[in-house]
Amino acid sequence: MITGTLKSIAYKPKDAPHVPRGYQRVALQEARLIADYGIEGDRKGGNPKRNLNVMDDITLAELAAEGFPTGVGVLGENLIISGIDLRKLPAGTCLQIGDEAVILLRAPREPCHQLAELDSRMPSAVVGRVGFMCRVVKGGLIRVGDPVTVILQPETA
Repeated sequence: MITGTLKSIAYKPKDAPHVPRGYQRVALQEARLIADYGIEGDRKGGNPKRNLNVMDDITLAELAAEGFPTGVGVLGENLIISGIDLRKLPAGTCLQIGDEAVILLRAPREPCHQLAELDSRMPSAVVGRVGFMCRVVKGGLIRVGDPVTVILQPETA
């Protein structure tokens, strides 16, 4: 069984003013995930292609070592998971966070032009290294420090 820990939670509040550059995320100690939406109160929630953007701390440490800006929410991620290299999991994998919440790793995140505002080497230098776009399959309360468990992986040929 593959397990890790929820290291951080960040979101963009619905009433947050627009900022001209970068991602505006607020760190939380706990949040409620809502099925097919994302984090309750998240201005970016509800998109059918991405309820959440999830990254792992292994990849973030590599990016930081290369001089890229990192930190909670800096690259636009909502959740950071410690101890699981998401790049080694196929799309279609489900993760349980805490006692109730389940997310589906839908597709690797395509780095967008907004990242270039943070570092001119992006987005091209971070392709395949900015996490997964995820769908919330089952909602529930999540907290920093909660266990994260791989509960389902698609069959591979």
